[in-house]
Amino acid sequence: MGAIPVYRWRLAPDGLATFRQLRARGLRPGGQPVVAQLERPRRRRGPLVAYLYRIDRAKPVRPMTPARWAALAKANAARQICPNCRRDAGYRIPSSLGMCTPCAFAEHRNAA
Repeated sequence: MGAIPVYRWRLAPDGLATFRQLRARGLRPGGQPVVAQLERPRRRRGPLVAYLYRIDRAKPVRPMTPARWAALAKANAARQICPNCRRDAGYRIPSSLGMCTPCAFAEHRNAA
């Protein structure tokens, strides 16, 4: 199996798009394979890579059904419950803290 073509940033041919570019057009890859990749130079950690898909083979995004909306609302609500105090924080709890800010800073104050 041959390697896929690699293009430099902003030099990809017409007819190819990244996942985000497809999504902005209301499309999804639809099971098609990656046809190329795009490299954006970065100074410290190596190149940033984005995969490219053919626009003509992309399919429309599936519409949100009431059941999918309900599942999404339930998942977002669960991310607002603090695992420490079990209260609704009223915002999405940062994964860096792992708990609501009053609990995180209370533990920080107690440790000092």
